[in-house]
Amino acid sequence: MDASTSPSPAAAPAPLPYRRRRGLLILVVLLLLVAGALYLRHRWAAAPPPAAAPAVPVTTVAVARKTVPIALRGVGNVLPIYSVTVHTRVDGQLDSVAFTEGQDVKAGQVLARIDPRTYQAQLAQVVAQKAKDTAQLANARADLARYETLIKEDATTQQTLDTQKSLVNQLQAALQTDDAQINYAQVQLNYTTITAPISGRVGARLVDPGNIVHAADTNGLVVINQIDPIAVQFTLPESSFQAVNRALRTTPGQLQVTAITHDTQEVLGTGRLVLLNNQIDTTTGTIALKAHFPNAEHKLWPGQSVDARITLGERSEVLVVPSAVVQRSQDGYFAYVVGADNTVQPRPVDVVDTSEGQAVIGKGLNEGERVVLDGQYRLRPGAHIVETAPKAAAPAAGAGARP
Repeated sequence: MDASTSPSPAAAPAPLPYRRRRGLLILVVLLLLVAGALYLRHRWAAAPPPAAAPAVPVTTVAVARKTVPIALRGVGNVLPIYSVTVHTRVDGQLDSVAFTEGQDVKAGQVLARIDPRTYQAQLAQVVAQKAKDTAQLANARADLARYETLIKEDATTQQTLDTQKSLVNQLQAALQTDDAQINYAQVQLNYTTITAPISGRVGARLVDPGNIVHAADTNGLVVINQIDPIAVQFTLPESSFQAVNRALRTTPGQLQVTAITHDTQEVLGTGRLVLLNNQIDTTTGTIALKAHFPNAEHKLWPGQSVDARITLGERSEVLVVPSAVVQRSQDGYFAYVVGADNTVQPRPVDVVDTSEGQAVIGKGLNEGERVVLDGQYRLRPGAHIVETAPKAAAPAAGAGARP
């Protein structure tokens, strides 16, 4: 190789320093990052904003201030005020029945008749005996008058006179016995006509005509229950005794009791408390009470099971909301309160009592505030709500119960 064609060491390019190459690489990376950021910013600016969460449809109600009753509720049974099993008081054949099953009867109304011939004969017998004794007494008195005349003439003895006086006295006593026997026989004859001892409604006929009935029969002829007025006997927990006792002392007149059906909460009647039992049942921890109800429409029936609500007084001007407003959590009772921007927040509340499907609020709410009545199960704190029409009122099986 010639010296003229071989490269000269001084003419070759010199290699770049290491630090300069690294700086260029970093600069390229930064330019790429800036370019990517500008691109993403442009895409985000052009994209539509995310859709807001849909509003939750709910029904709301305003917190009201009103006067509400103080009431207690217990489970009770309807009882007739009087219940009589009609028995025959004499033995004999049942001739006829003068009532229809399920009929309303009045006290003294004829219900049945027993064959009276035996008792008519007994009455006739004692009447005849009295006639005989009356004749004997008249004869004995005549003899006594003669003996009294003869004794004055010493024509008879004193013993004869005394004997005659004794005979007259015996016959007078016999007449008294005859009168008693006649009365007894007349009563027995009257018993062959069986009348209603009370006014009420008769039940099923227990004996048919033609049967021989006895005064010792246990079943009787028919049962009469008085159903207007009628009674309801119910129980309350032992802890309610002091409140009821205090109300009886401070309330003029008798306490009002309302009978209500278990399922539909229909009011069947309004009556008055007549009995607060004189002892507490230690086995159940309850105390029994009884109320009387007018029952002209016969809505209450013996044996029926009802709820009995006794009103002890009233709370004046307290804050109330429907019971459905109040919810329960691990921390206690709360209600969803609606803000001015139609968002809801849970707020703790103090429930003093519930009555007639309304909760009495001690603290936690203010008069006029909107609270959620229906639709709470879809709510979260801060959720937006939209008002919907209230649902048709359904019977509240638990109305009056603690939320």
